[in-house]
Amino acid sequence: MSRAGAHRSAVPGARRPHVDETAPGDLVVEARDLALRFGGVTSLDGVSLRQRRGEILAVIGPNGAGKTSLFNCLTGAYRPQEGSVTFWPRPDGPTELVGRRPHAITRLGVARTFQNIRLFPALSALENVQIGTEVRQRYGPVGAILGLPHARRAERDGVRHALSLLDLVGLSHRTHELAASLPYGEQRRLEIARALGTGPSLLLLDEPAAGTNPAEKRDLAALITTIAGTGVSVLLIEHDMRLVMSVATSVVVLNFGRVIAHGAPGEVQRDPAVIEAYLGVADAEATGGDAGVTTGPGAGPGAGARPGSVVRKDAR
Repeated sequence: MSRAGAHRSAVPGARRPHVDETAPGDLVVEARDLALRFGGVTSLDGVSLRQRRGEILAVIGPNGAGKTSLFNCLTGAYRPQEGSVTFWPRPDGPTELVGRRPHAITRLGVARTFQNIRLFPALSALENVQIGTEVRQRYGPVGAILGLPHARRAERDGVRHALSLLDLVGLSHRTHELAASLPYGEQRRLEIARALGTGPSLLLLDEPAAGTNPAEKRDLAALITTIAGTGVSVLLIEHDMRLVMSVATSVVVLNFGRVIAHGAPGEVQRDPAVIEAYLGVADAEATGGDAGVTTGPGAGPGAGARPGSVVRKDAR
């Protein structure tokens, strides 16, 4: 991150939500001392974080820092060897997530997207979102086959909810188009709509801006702040620092499976440990201490650097 500051790097149109850090009983999730090992490789080493309801918390770090492993522990895909994850579906109802299966965690109110888009390409946009809404429907196969009244009502409600989510993500004009036919950026938003269909209190977005162009990033930044405005907490992994600095309420930085910084975006930007993790001490000193994570076209040492991505200058 450079010292240019959040304002110069901000995505136009994004607005960071206000979160009352002093409000008691306002946590939505708390991970404590998570340790995840694969044989002799440690992916997470005592990782802890806390997120408040309605907050947009960004998790950043170099490739291999443990960001996706953290998401997998929060959603039940991995079971950490140590630590706990407490989730509050409601302000007064804590639940332990470690040891639960992914579908059970989804029903509790935790949804996610993935680095690689995982849509049903042969289904329409509406049908993709309906798959998410069915998590909350309470009729069984018998009711569906027989067309019982409560099953028909639930199906109609699911369609209405799916249509409202397509409108929320700006895809109401794509309702009946196949997911495979949508532009890449719209597929990203469709996946977010499907995740929202499960009715989450906490939404995990794994690199939602990957592969998108500047206009799509602006739309995504506005969508994330809109989602947080509805009361859904957003936990975000992202390499695009313009997006992170535009929308995040707070930032957690991972490096080699450990938390090396946590705080407001502006504070994390200037943290020496973060600068060192991304650039290396020698590079920081060579730039007169004004080093940081660079973003945007032309950032980084190689022509292969992705526009807007975090680039490590020591990775040559």
